[in-house]
Amino acid sequence: MARIHNVTEFIFLGFSPSWEVQKVCFVLFLLLYTAVVLGNSLIVLTVMTSRSLGSPMYFFLSCLSFVEICYSSTTAPKLISDLLAERKAISLWGCMTQLFFMHFFGGAEIFLLTVMAYDRYVAICRPLNYRTIMNRQVCAVLVGVAWVGGFVHSFAQILLLFHLPFCGPNVIDHYFCDLLPLLKLACSDTFLVGLLIVANGGTLSVISFGIILASYVVILLHLRTRSSEGRSKALSTCGSHITVVTLFFGPCIFIYMRPSTTLSVDKMVAVFYTVITPLLNPVIYSLRNAQVKKAMKKLWIRTMKLDEK
Repeated sequence: MARIHNVTEFIFLGFSPSWEVQKVCFVLFLLLYTAVVLGNSLIVLTVMTSRSLGSPMYFFLSCLSFVEICYSSTTAPKLISDLLAERKAISLWGCMTQLFFMHFFGGAEIFLLTVMAYDRYVAICRPLNYRTIMNRQVCAVLVGVAWVGGFVHSFAQILLLFHLPFCGPNVIDHYFCDLLPLLKLACSDTFLVGLLIVANGGTLSVISFGIILASYVVILLHLRTRSSEGRSKALSTCGSHITVVTLFFGPCIFIYMRPSTTLSVDKMVAVFYTVITPLLNPVIYSLRNAQVKKAMKKLWIRTMKLDEK
């Protein structure tokens, strides 16, 4: 069947029809998004300018922070502007573009979090060979694989969705373009496409989450032979990563493991993984890591000295 795209734009329902609620949400999300950009940019800048944060772990952390900025930027600016608009519309191509980049950066983050778990496994379980195994070339390749993996994942999702005909309803009960709300608007049977989307998105999340958990089980078993001080330091580092992984993968698995089904809570869950998790990332890593806090303090002192000059 040929593609039928009589629909040229989609209308978002957003969070609430109340103008007062929308004004409150505008201020709230503007502050949250600003904090996401500033917080994650601070992580990137700190890692780039600090010699003490030259290990692969901090390189991956800076890459994660950059991805978080990009990921949140696919939905938050549009959400914020729509909260002041009477008509919350997006073109068909704009919708597909938003969908592609959201899953591109989201997929890249999934692979990057998996890479970070592998980095912690090598650092703790094979410390003598850590610098050899996780050299600069390997780190660059792993980050490249994460970006390529995100692209392949997103391209597959768009390919599944784009051949569907959109010929009638164009109102999306959400605040951004996502797969499951769009499936409800298609003018054809979407059962098989829904299953394939779950196989691509949901299964990717579950498998990656399983690999990360398995790597930390191995790490915990290995730590039994370490001193109490060594265990405490390793668990502190790993604890930050596990917290970020849980906050990101939990909502994603909840959303994308349900074929062709949407729930009323989906919008609030989506806020969590598109805005809240990127906001918490720099907080978790900076508050739980003495080296990062120390490097940020040095960066602040250098900045103040430059301002005085």
